[in-house]
Parts: sequence; C-alpha cells; structure tokens
Amino acid sequence: MAKKNISNESKNGKARVTRNSLKAAVPPAGVLRQTDQTGRKVRTGKTGATGIIRETGKNGMIPINGDGKTSKPLLPGKPAKGGNGRKKLPVILITNDDGISAPGIRNLVEAVKGLGKVVVVAPDKPQSGMGHAITIGNPLRLHPMHHLFEGVDAWQCSGTPVDCVKLAVDKVLRRKPDLCLSGINHGANHSINVIYSGTMSAAVEAAIESIPSIGFSLLDYSVEADFSAARKYVRIIVEQILSHPMDKHLILNVNFPAVPDSLIKGIKICRQAYAKYEEDFIERNDPTGKKYYWLTGKFVNFDKGRDTDVWALEHNYVSVVPVQFDMTNYVLKSKLEKTWKS
Repeated sequence: MAKKNISNESKNGKARVTRNSLKAAVPPAGVLRQTDQTGRKVRTGKTGATGIIRETGKNGMIPINGDGKTSKPLLPGKPAKGGNGRKKLPVILITNDDGISAPGIRNLVEAVKGLGKVVVVAPDKPQSGMGHAITIGNPLRLHPMHHLFEGVDAWQCSGTPVDCVKLAVDKVLRRKPDLCLSGINHGANHSINVIYSGTMSAAVEAAIESIPSIGFSLLDYSVEADFSAARKYVRIIVEQILSHPMDKHLILNVNFPAVPDSLIKGIKICRQAYAKYEEDFIERNDPTGKKYYWLTGKFVNFDKGRDTDVWALEHNYVSVVPVQFDMTNYVLKSKLEKTWKS
C-alpha cells in the first residue's frame, strides 16, 4: 500500500499489531478468537513447526520462469474429488482494503470466476494503511451485499481487512477456505509498503490461519484505472496455485505495472526492495487557529538490484514476492548465539 496521506496512529478502538523458486512455510501464530462456540464447527489442522522459508523446493511452488512464461508443472496437480467422484471446487475467499465497492475487488472477482466457489467479505469503507490492525474495542457488524457481484455471496464488514478474514472464517464460511485473495489494491504494495498495507495484512492473516493467500495490487490509484491486464495475470497465477499442492502458509505479494497488457513482459519472482518514504508533515491551521498536519513524502529506492520488485515493475514485469509472517532475523540470531553470553 503506497501511503495515501494517512497517519499511523490507532483510531476508533483499532489496535495496530503492527520459480525461479517459491517456497514459503512459516510457524503458527496466536490470534484473537471468538469465545462463543454456539453452532460453530471446530476448526482443526496442524501447522508446521518451522519458522523459515523452506529450502526443499516443493511446497507452494509456481512453475513460472523469469521470462514470465509458464513451464511444465513442477508438481503434478491432482484435483480433490468429492464424495460422488466429481472434482471438488475450491472455496476462494476474497477481501481487500479499498472497500467492497472498489473497482479493484470487482475485477478480482471477475478474474477468478469459474475457478471455485467465490465468497466476498470486505470492509464497508476504505481501510488503506491499516496494516494488521484489529478491532478490539468496538462491535463488528456484517451485512449481506449479494447484489454487488452476480452469482457471488458477499458481505460487508464494519472492521479492518484483518477483521474481515477472521469473521469470514468463523462466522460466514464456518470453515477455512482453500485460498484467500486480497485486492486488487488501488496503488503499489511493493517494497516497504507491505508493512503498512491493509491488502497484504489480510493475506498475512489468512496465512496465519493456515490458508494459502495472495495479495494483488495495481500501481494506479485512479478509480478509472484499467484492470484488464491485471485480471489476465491474476487468473494465470491463481490457476497455477490451485493446480498444485499448496503450502498452508503460502503468501505471495503480487504487483502489476500500470501499463497495457501489450507492454507487460511477463512475471518475475522477486525479493522485496530496500526502499522507503522520506516523509514530511505539512502543517496548517484550522478555522479556529489550531494546528493540524498532512502526512506527505516521496518514495526513494535505495536498492539497485535487478532482482527486486521495484526494478521488475519499473521494467514492466508483474512482480511476485514470496513473504512470511515470521520476522525473525535468523542470520543475526546465529551471530548473537555465538557472541552473547547468557
């Protein structure tokens, strides 16, 4: 989520808890859970014991070459079968941070129609920059909005993107979906934006709950943005994910350049660039003479690598960055274990 003149302060009772290859596996993490169990199925499932990206080259891999072309499947996908022997359709949860009425989420729904049973649970208003905020001091409300998407069940939630994922699992689906998609965000979520992004935090929350997830963003803030190329590549990526065994903690951060499909060179698997905002606050006075501030700034890329998401997007590639919610610095951990005395 590129910054959109917003503060990082907590508001309204919301607390901040703030292939070439593709192999993400991370450990379980504690989350807030509803205490009432009435009429609710118990969710079960073991999670992995490790906390770092796997090096086995198996789970969660997407057979997409650096030139953007798909290769032969690395793992022979075997579609799940239902009790009657028919192919079992996956359940796909869709959410976002721009609100349920945003053009981006409508385009995301259209992109994956037919790939599974699609269910939408999204905020009732824009929630950009909320990060991993959760609502703990106010009640949450869900309202059906099935009329918004033809043939798709949809609800709007009064909370944050992370709230949407939690409520979708516990109260709407009453089970874990097979895949969670977040977006398509209006604006970049490359480099440091992944930390602030409500779009990506929804995807991260799903992975914490052992649900493979993908966050999608288009580098265009306009309500009139052209999502046609993004729709095409969303479907390519989601089809690849669904056709292979998925790691339950898979998280992909996908960004699309704001150019026509004819100019997109393909898909690049990238690392997160070292880039940040050099911030400034514009100080003004309101009509009563009291001061207020607008957060502004410019984006600065300090990373000259050609394997980063920023580089890929600047050169008209779709960037795909595997991320994880385990923030442990394992290199530093090893050094400290050798040098620090207990």
